[in-house]
Amino acid sequence: MDSRTELAPGTVQPDVLIDPSWDGVPPSIRPTGKIPKWPFVLGGLLLALGVAAGIVARLDVPYYALSPGPVNDVSDFIDVVGDESVEQGELMFLTVSLKEVNAFEYLAAIIDSQVDVSPRENIRPAGVSSEELRQQNLDLMEQSKQNAVYVALTRLGYEVTFNGSGALVQGIVDGSAAQGTLEENDVIVAVDGLPVEFSTDAVDLIGGRSPGDTVSLLVDRPTDESNTEFEQFEVTLTLGPYRAVEEDGTITEDPERGMVGVLLQNASVDIEFPVDIEIDSQNIGGPSAGLMFTIEIINQLTPEDLTRGHRIAGTGTIDQDGEVGAIGGIKQKIFAAIDAGAEYVLVPASNYDDAVEAAGDDIGVVKVATIEDALAFFESLPTPQA
Repeated sequence: MDSRTELAPGTVQPDVLIDPSWDGVPPSIRPTGKIPKWPFVLGGLLLALGVAAGIVARLDVPYYALSPGPVNDVSDFIDVVGDESVEQGELMFLTVSLKEVNAFEYLAAIIDSQVDVSPRENIRPAGVSSEELRQQNLDLMEQSKQNAVYVALTRLGYEVTFNGSGALVQGIVDGSAAQGTLEENDVIVAVDGLPVEFSTDAVDLIGGRSPGDTVSLLVDRPTDESNTEFEQFEVTLTLGPYRAVEEDGTITEDPERGMVGVLLQNASVDIEFPVDIEIDSQNIGGPSAGLMFTIEIINQLTPEDLTRGHRIAGTGTIDQDGEVGAIGGIKQKIFAAIDAGAEYVLVPASNYDDAVEAAGDDIGVVKVATIEDALAFFESLPTPQA
């Protein structure tokens, strides 16, 4: 077909090149084909928010969050060789989850009724790294386990043997016979040829002498930073007159009493237990499981089941005198005990008021100041009805 179109008789329109793709819509009303700007604006906004969130999340917030931690069946952690007892109920020890928080986690923590925040310096003092804090807590756990075994066995009438490694020099008195000869961390292992196991041995062997008397000391001095390697030497000192600065700042003098001039404590003490007891504390740190470890050991070594079929949780430190000490995170531990379905929770006397406030009517709170208080509670338990 001819592309020319007649306009009038005798008039011919010039040839026009027709685009095969033309749809017949005039350019003035055809869509422009521009991409909308709002998706880019939204995407930029989201990206900016993401970057801002990342920056805020990395901000240093000097707080730890304390939240309810796992509840553990104590019998899963303790194995008394030869024990064949069967527990009808359950003994549980409580933990707190401790986490250094970022800004978002801090905000979440302060609105969560089961979580508390604590300034970093209250948990990890300045100059202490996270790894050092972890090791300190593991060391506290080890001491807690030893105390638990000792208290449980002595309460049951077992003989326990102590073996000391000497008297550790903790400090030197200025101007004394020891100054310039002995050093802090020296260990006195003998006095005049007589062995010293504990600091009290050294005090007894040196005591009763007069100024001007001499004393021969056999000393182990550490040669490495970990205090595990020692060099041994003997030194003879001439005692000076007794002179000490008391806690209130007053000075006590006794010219008739001789003094070496050292402050002593036990270097280390190993305890030999007559019963083979293994406590696997896994990666849990801190001393607050001591009370429940002690109760579980007693329970495994006695024919009667202390629990009498009840589910009982507890927390508290234990020292070698059987006294129960305060712990941190009592509120979180109470919440954890409730969630675990415990009927009663044993708490240190100094934590009792806070524990009762957190417990409400959801669990029975038992105040214990000593291991005897705890055992008296178990003796008072009713036997559940079948």
